[in-house]
Amino acid sequence: MKGWIYQLKSVRKDKFCIMSFFLPVLVAILLNFAGSIDLSSLGELQFVLTAGDLTSETTEWLARYGTVMICQTEEELISEINDPSTNLIGIEKDGKGIKTILSGDEWAILQQAAGTLPLLYEQRESSAQVGVQILSRPDILAGYQHIFAAMTLVVAMFMGCTFNAMNIISEKEEGVVFINEILPMSPKEYLIQKIGIGFVFGCLSALITAAICFRLPFARAAVMLALLVLSAFVSSLIGLFIGRFSNGLMIGVVYIKLVMIVFMAVPMISYLAGVENRILTFLSYLIPSSATLEGIMDLANGGTAMAGKDTVILAVHGIVWFLLYLLLAGRGKKQA
Repeated sequence: MKGWIYQLKSVRKDKFCIMSFFLPVLVAILLNFAGSIDLSSLGELQFVLTAGDLTSETTEWLARYGTVMICQTEEELISEINDPSTNLIGIEKDGKGIKTILSGDEWAILQQAAGTLPLLYEQRESSAQVGVQILSRPDILAGYQHIFAAMTLVVAMFMGCTFNAMNIISEKEEGVVFINEILPMSPKEYLIQKIGIGFVFGCLSALITAAICFRLPFARAAVMLALLVLSAFVSSLIGLFIGRFSNGLMIGVVYIKLVMIVFMAVPMISYLAGVENRILTFLSYLIPSSATLEGIMDLANGGTAMAGKDTVILAVHGIVWFLLYLLLAGRGKKQA
């Protein structure tokens, strides 16, 4: 217990670990907030015209298809259209019809709309008799929010890896590691003491992030809990390996960043590519976060079968990494 208290005190000194704990939670809050923002207005047409140039009937007709902006002079109208920060379609009277004015840097879809608008205006009377069905606009972020949340969870579970690695590296630089080697402590006891704080805080960060991002029924929430706990455990174990093989602070930071990139890139590419090759799928499972991401996405989409399989894969990872570190620590203890 005293060893855990000592490890807990070291957390307060490490700003890197504190940031690793709070950053995923902050990102989860921002994702939850972003999901409620209506971005559909970004796709609306925006028209600009000169006051008195078009009739009120034409102005009302344009307002049915987008927002209408009125300029007092033609110079002001041209200036607004040429502004790089806008995507305005200029409208001017052209005999009995209308013509559009563009600066040329608009989106392709707006240029197509501007080209169709004069013909649509000519046929406005006949088109008014056509029945129109207005469909609800889908949320632009809806298709991506789950995968953003899942990757945020992967980062949250990586907190234990960061803390354990930095803790062991700092002990090496301060000489505490030599004291640990001669203490009457078995490799198993040392491992439990070292992994404890990183594992607990990694779980806590992941659980808070999951509670913010997902609303799951009890059965799926229980499977999610198992996934988070096992993932945090494996991540903490990997942090011990990084700390063990790092000879200095800068080397340790490089190792942490490389491992974090692999932890995020491999599952993301594997999931988005939808790899169905058994060999490639098996190779992707060698990275623990691949099973984590797949399980979280399965639970978020209402399933449990894939998540159950991924829980078993993470359990195997935990056992293998745990036994491997015990083996290495036992040899190191004998040599000391």
